[in-house]
Formats: sequence, structure tokens, C-alpha cells
Amino acid sequence: MLSSLYAGPKKRYRPAMKIRLSLKKCALWFMGIIIVCGLLGSGAVVMLFYWASRDLPDLNRIAEYKQPQATVVLARDGSTLGTLYHEKRFVIGLKDMSRYLPMSFLAAEDDAFYRHMGIDPVAIMRAAINNFRKGRQGEGGSTITQQLIKQLLLTSERSYARKMKEAILAYQLEKNFTKDQILTIYLNQIYLGEHAFGVESAARTYFGKHAADITLAESAVIAGLPKAPSSYNPFRRPEEAKNRQMYVLGRLRDLKWITQAEYDQAAAEPLVYWSMPEGMGGAAQWYLEEARRLLVEFFTESNLRALGVDTTKSGADYVYEAGLTVRTAMDPAHQNAAGAALRRGLEELDKRQGWRGPVEQLDPAKQKEFIAKNAFSPLDLAGGDWVKGLVTAVDGKDVRVALGQGYTGIIPVSAMSWARKPNPKVAAANAPAIKDPRQVAAPGDVIWVSAEETAITETTAKGRKEQKTVPFDPATVKKNTPITLRLQQEPLVQGAIASVEPQSGDVVALIGGYQFGDSHFNRATQARRQPGSSFKPVVYSTAMDFGFTPASTVLDAPFVYVNPYTNEVWRPSNYEHNYKGELPLHTALALSRNTCTVRVAQQVGVANIVQRAKALGLEPHFPQELAISLGAVAVSPLNLTQAYAAFANQGLGVRPRIITSINDPQGRVLYKQEVEHWQAVSPQNAYIMDTLLKEVVNAGTGGRAKIEAASLRAKPAPPTTSTMPGLWAFHPTSSPASTWVTIRCRVWAAWNRAGAPQPPYSATTAVKWKTAIPRTILSCPRAS
Repeated sequence: MLSSLYAGPKKRYRPAMKIRLSLKKCALWFMGIIIVCGLLGSGAVVMLFYWASRDLPDLNRIAEYKQPQATVVLARDGSTLGTLYHEKRFVIGLKDMSRYLPMSFLAAEDDAFYRHMGIDPVAIMRAAINNFRKGRQGEGGSTITQQLIKQLLLTSERSYARKMKEAILAYQLEKNFTKDQILTIYLNQIYLGEHAFGVESAARTYFGKHAADITLAESAVIAGLPKAPSSYNPFRRPEEAKNRQMYVLGRLRDLKWITQAEYDQAAAEPLVYWSMPEGMGGAAQWYLEEARRLLVEFFTESNLRALGVDTTKSGADYVYEAGLTVRTAMDPAHQNAAGAALRRGLEELDKRQGWRGPVEQLDPAKQKEFIAKNAFSPLDLAGGDWVKGLVTAVDGKDVRVALGQGYTGIIPVSAMSWARKPNPKVAAANAPAIKDPRQVAAPGDVIWVSAEETAITETTAKGRKEQKTVPFDPATVKKNTPITLRLQQEPLVQGAIASVEPQSGDVVALIGGYQFGDSHFNRATQARRQPGSSFKPVVYSTAMDFGFTPASTVLDAPFVYVNPYTNEVWRPSNYEHNYKGELPLHTALALSRNTCTVRVAQQVGVANIVQRAKALGLEPHFPQELAISLGAVAVSPLNLTQAYAAFANQGLGVRPRIITSINDPQGRVLYKQEVEHWQAVSPQNAYIMDTLLKEVVNAGTGGRAKIEAASLRAKPAPPTTSTMPGLWAFHPTSSPASTWVTIRCRVWAAWNRAGAPQPPYSATTAVKWKTAIPRTILSCPRAS
């Protein structure tokens, strides 16, 4: 009965039980499969990571890594003379940055930086989803730590193996370095375009500021650059840079790291892009190159070991990557004045040789192309600069010149009176002036021109009218009015100037040639030429210690010397080929009489003269020959300047100083040149020579150098054969800023350009140099 009652339900219940058992088994099987797959997957991942970690780069390389830094060379006043680098980088700490800079980079690149352990899974998933939606790999998801690993330890290869190594190393890096250390390295390492590495360099490059002074708006611009420095370059693509800046500012606002008011202010802030100068350029390049050459020579492997510097680099590599601070003795005012004076003097000297013709002659088709491509602006003529112009018309009064962009110029015949046909047999003073421009130029000629100064008439307080010239003003130029121009010519001659303070030995100015870009050969330090008459003061200084006085009588008459060893006959003569008989010694020096000098040298002895030359600091080997009394031994202009310095410093010789100190990035002094003196001659001897050389200017061959209210001394001139005269001068020593200067102006026409005509005589450049010392104007005698 009971069995019949439960028969029906029992039959219905058994299938349900079987289903539940089947589902349970399936679930267990599925879980087992998942566990097994998980174990297999985990094992595979472990094996993959093990495989990827077998040949990982050593993480200690980052700990030992020294970021290449730019070496900064400073002038004496602390201004930047130049910057030397392979990578333009200036390493700074987080405390030396504007607070907005790290914040902006984190917002743009890795906002979870201070929360993750080197890898951000959320960012990776987000990037993967976005890439899947776009159908291409465009977004990375790498953290700042991973980016740093890729830059310093790995390559830019796009592969899963590289990403796995990157992740492993990023995790290890996070365990060994603090977050601030990683961020500091990153912000100094990252490339940000325009040769700028790191945020300090970028701040200087794009905004002309230091990283500490960057605003929020400017920080957002710089932080937007790592993604694509060329695409968001503010100089080339300002609109794209602005769009990227707004993205970074938006991220900062969305993360609530800045307020809406700060966002609005930064978005509205005008962006002014300009670069902080890396150096002075112009004439200062001569000094910078000499300092660079000395640095490379100094930092040899042996010197670096002696200094205790732990580095694998030496020479140029060390100098360009060590981040040194190099202080020099260069005075910018002196250097610029010297450069301008030498250029002007060489140009005037070259013009006295005549007109060599246009730069080139163009046919009508090329003339149109020249005018179309010539992007001229009146500012190009400011400061006495030259530009190329195209001669369009010539008549008997002037030359018409097209400058480009609708601007024209006119060269009156008075501005080209010097442009005679070169004739070595006729001196410039005797050559007739050009009166017809058609003798000089023709349509189609490309010539160098500069702007003429403007003559104005002023009425004095007493009512008298005076003519005065003022520099060319580009603001007054109009396209429909021709600019008054002067014809110019690039000189073939070369020269050099060296300026040394006698008390300190500081080389305050050093010019090695007409234009640095044409040649890096520094004629002030690297050229060795016979000093000629510049050596005579050494002879007379020796004579003062061997019984001669300024009033001693010396004979100016023909002289014959027979070498006792070779029987060769030497007959030195005076430059003018005449003789004046008996002369006081001071007059013989002032008039630079060669035969007098040779007779004095013969009496005091060549050995004693050589000894005096060495005491004054002259470096070359001096043969025991009487001819050295007339400067028949090669010296550099700077070395000769050093020798003269003792006469202005109470007989104390001084070692020239170009580089005064070198510091490493931590401020440790690696090198320092102290002032080095020695007693080269007695104070009495120095005083006598000072007085004698003053007479060279006041009553001798240096008369053209005479300047009122300036105490000038000069070496004797004119020169002996194949040598050039020079000038040395100094402000009265009672001045607290007294300066002793030697100017050596040497012509090397035939050396610098093959086939260039050599002037028929030795000549000095007409150098007029107003130094930074008040009231002191230096002038080199002009050759006739």
C-alpha cells in the first residue's frame, strides 16, 4: 500500500537527482580544468619570466650611470662664454624645479606613479582596450619607471620579450630606488626636442628660463613634448604645442591637482618662445675655442687619475659630458672691442690694396632668382653688418643695388673711392681715387655692401652748427627710398690680437683672425712668426744691465758681420736704407734703427740677450746668432705679449691665464691657476724700458698711436723684412683697472688663400681699439 503510494513520486525524483549529480560533476571537472589551466598558465608565465630574466641588463648600471651634462664656460664677469656638449643637459634636483613641472609630467605620462610598483596593470588594460578599438597599436601604457628602463637599459624594439624584460626591471628598480630618485633621473634624462635633454635644458631652450622659474602654462607645454618632440615643437608647430598643452592642463584639472581657476589662468597665459643664449658668439668664439682646446689637452687619462676622477672617458668626451664649470679670464668688453677693431683694421688694409672684383657675375635668369630668394630686412644692416646686393644699374655718379624684398640701395662714388685696380707698384697713398663707378661695377654683379652712417647738423649751445654722424637706423628705412650704402670687400689678410693684464696675467682678449667661421686656426696662440723689431726692447733691456744708459751713444752706419764658423756675410740695413750716424740710445730705439740694435747686441753678447728673453718668458729655442737681435726667431703673439708685461709690472714676469679654474658638477675644484710672478728684470730696468718705449709713441715710429689723455708705449717700427710691427699700451698704472696690451697684427694673405697677391711691403692693420678701460684707446700704426 505504502509502496504503491510512493511509486509515482519516486520515479519523478530519480532523474532530477541524476541531473544534479551531472551538474556537480561538470562543475568539478570545470573547476579542475580551470585550476589545471591556471597552474599551467602560471607555470608558463613563470617560465616566460624566467626565460626573459636570464639575460637581463645589470640594474647597477643605473646606479653607476652618470648622465652626460653640458660643460659651461664662463667669462670673467660670470656671463656665459659658451657651452660644450654632446647632449645639452643640465642635471638638477626636484627642489630646483618649479613645482608644476613634475606634476605636469605625472599628469601626462603616469598619474599613478606614486602608487604602483613599476607596472600599472590598469593603464596596460586601458591601453590594450583602446588599441583593440582603434585596430592598431598606438597607446603604450608604460609607466615612467618603464620608460626610464627602456631609455637606459633596453632598446626601443617593439616586442613582447622586451616588454617582459622592461616590467621585470621596472619592478626591481622600484625596490632599489625611491620614487623621487626615479622621477629625478627621468626628468633629467628625457629628450624634449631641439637638442634639449631634461627639463632644465628644455626650459632654457623654449622659454629662456631656468626650470625653477617655469609657470604652470609653460610646464604643461614641456610636459607635452615626450610623446612626440618634433610634432609638438613650439617653434615649428605652435598650434599643435598649444593643443597638447591644453590636454596636459585638462589632465591636471581632472585629477584635481589644480583648481579650475588655475586651469583658466594657465590656458589664457600668452606663450612667448625664445631660447637662452648658449654663448656669446662673434669674436668670443676665438676665446671659447682656445679654452676648449686647453681643456681637451688637460683632461688626459693620467691627469684624471691624478685628480681622483672616476671615469672611463678622457679628452673631448670627458669635457663634453662632465658638466664642468670653467671660468676664464676673458673680459667681454675687451674681447668685443678687440674683435671689432681687428676686423675694421684688416678691412681697411685690404682696401688699400685695391678692388678685386665682385663676388660673382649673374646672368639675367639668375639675377631674378637671386632677388626672389634674398630675404633681406633692414635689420640685416644694423650694427655695421654686411649683406650681398645685386647691381642693377651703374652711371657716372653712383651704383644702384637691389637688396631683395623690394628694398634697394645706392652707392655714391665717394663710398667706393678706394676701389682702384690692384697695382703692387703703387702705394695706396699715391693712387688716384675712383671717380667713375663704371670702373668698379657692372649690372649683374653681386657685391658686399654695408649701410652708410647718416650725417646730421646740430646746433650747439652757443648757436654754432656742427656736422655729426649717427649710426644707420633700420627703423627709418622705406621700400620706396634707396638706402645709402658703402662698397665692401672681404679681406684676404689675417691678423691677431692678444691683451694681457700685467698684474694678474689674465688674458682679457684673444682674437685669432678676421672671422672665426672661416678658420679655427688661432693666430694669437698657434701661429709662430718672427717678431722682428718687436724683439728690440729685449736687446735694449739687456743693455741697461751691461753698462748702457739711455744717453749712451750708438752708431747708425752700415754693418757687416762675418760668421766665424761658416764665413757667411751678413749685412743688416735699416728699413729706409739710410743712416743717421751717431745717435743716443733712446733715439735709436724710438726710431727703430736696425744697425744700432745689432751693434748693441754684439757688445752685450747674444748669450746674455737669450738669457734675458728666457727671463721675460719667451718660449722658443734661440740660436746663438746675432740675427736674433732683429727678431729672427719665431714666437706667438701671446708669448710676446707676456714678455712685454714685465716692463709694466715693476719687472715682474707673469704667466698668462686663460682658464682660471675648473669645477665639477658637485663644486669640487679640479684645477685652479693662481697668479704666478717672478722677477724677470729689476724694477729699475723696467722703469727705464717703460720710459724708453713711451718715447716710441711720443717722438718715434709709433707716433700714429698717440692718443691724448692716454699713456701709451709702443715697440719700435717700421719692421724688418718679413715681419710686422705691433703695439703694446697700457692705461696709467695708478688706475685700479690698469691694463697692459700687446697687439700683434700679422698679414698672411698668401697663406690663407692660394694665389692671393702679397702686398709689396710688410704692413700693419689699422687697428683702433677702445678698450673697456675708461679713456684708453689703442691704435696700431697704419701702413702707407
